[in-house]
Formats: sequence, C-alpha cells, structure tokens
Amino acid sequence: MNTLAQRIYFAMFGLFLALPLIVVAGVSVNEKQNLAFPPQGFSLAWYGEIFRNPEWRNALIASLTLAALSAAVALAIALPLAWFLWRRHAPWANIFQVLGVAPFTLPPVITALGLLTFWATTGFYGQPWTAVISHAIFFVTLPLVTLSLGFSAIDRSLVEAAATMGADDRTIFRTVVLPLILPYLVSGYAFAFVLSLNEYIVAYMTVGFVMETLPIKIFNALRYGYTPTMASVTILFVAVAAIIFGLVARFGDLPKLLGAMAEDDR
Repeated sequence: MNTLAQRIYFAMFGLFLALPLIVVAGVSVNEKQNLAFPPQGFSLAWYGEIFRNPEWRNALIASLTLAALSAAVALAIALPLAWFLWRRHAPWANIFQVLGVAPFTLPPVITALGLLTFWATTGFYGQPWTAVISHAIFFVTLPLVTLSLGFSAIDRSLVEAAATMGADDRTIFRTVVLPLILPYLVSGYAFAFVLSLNEYIVAYMTVGFVMETLPIKIFNALRYGYTPTMASVTILFVAVAAIIFGLVARFGDLPKLLGAMAEDDR
C-alpha cells in the first residue's frame, strides 16, 4: 500500500510539474490565433511558421549559430584548463577552477552587465562575435565540470605506463586521455549548447539591438501581441533539449556526470 501511495504521489507531483508545458503545448496547436486552452481546433501551422516566416527563421538560424559556436569556444577554454588542473595538484591551481566557475555562479544580470560594460568600453558592443565569446564565458562552467569529472575517472597508471613507454605529453593526451574523456567532452558541449540556445539576458545585453535570437525575438514580439508561434518555439526548445539530454543519458555515463562516485571511490 505504501508503494502504491508513493507512486500516486510521484505521479501527481510529475503532473503538477508538467502542467505548464501541457498548457503551452495545447496553445501551440490552436487553429486560431488566440491564447486558449483547451485548444480550439488543431493545427500545426504555427510550427511551420517558424520556418516559413523570414523573421522567425532568421532568429532560429541566429540562435543555432550562436549556441554551436559559443559551446565550441567554451569547450576550447575548458579542455586545457581541466587538463591543467588534473595534472597540477598545487593549491594555487584551484584559483583557475574558481575563475572558471565564477561566471555561472553569479546572477545572470550581474554577468550580463559586466559583459555589456566591457564590450562598450572596448568599442566592440553590438558585434555578433561578442555574443559568442560572452556565452562561452558564461557557460564555460558546464564543460569544465563534466571534463573535470572525466579526468578524475582516468586511471593514472595508464598515463604512467604510456610515459614509461616513451610517449610524450601530446601523444599521451591524443592516444590515452582523449578517448577516455570523449563522452564527457560531448556532454559538456551538449549542456553548453542547450543552455546557450535558451539564454536571453546575456545575448540581449551584448547584441540584442543588432541580432535577434529566438528568445530575444519572443520578447520583442510580445510588444505587438501574442501568437501561438511563441508557444511553438517553446515546445521546439523543449524537444531539442529532451533529445540532446536523452542522447547524453543513453550514450554517456549519466550518474558520473551528475557527480556520483564509482564503487571503488567510496
């Protein structure tokens, strides 16, 4: 009986959490252009509007481009930093880890204002590439954490054996370390990509007046009224995130990525 009660409780709790998404999904298939739930009629035309309308399509391309590039830059920053922290055990080396985590732990508005001030002072405010760098700095924590977990899972005896056989640092990294951390590398990129795709404040503060990403487009469009296309974009974002995180869970070591220790480490 207790088990049945627990299942009912968790089912009700899950339904409560899913209710906003269910409402948005229902609104996104409204046949008419109104904010109504349950939906009045059924139509997928608003999903097609994302790709047919030039403004929504350009915003989608801008969001995908920004997310892909900023995640790659964040990974390029996090990889050598995680490699350095894994090899160096000096206490002062932890300073670099704190610096890497700091942008994500600060309130987004503070980080966004800091980046806005920096780019305005240097004269580069409004350039699309500044949003790439800003998002990379803001989300570098995610690949840094996943890569740190990946490096911590490596058996150092493998590295020592490769060094004993005459391999230099570059060869050890390419042949031993990189294959072992590859799932964490992909996971870190995926996490940064998804969050960059949905981020609004930093993008708006850096390039909001010259480039519209989808989140910026939604907020700008709200000034002229509501359309179910906004709900369709929301469901599209959720679907992309679910697919990416599902692939990470399927092919990656999800418990390890969430911080669980192996049995040998306990």
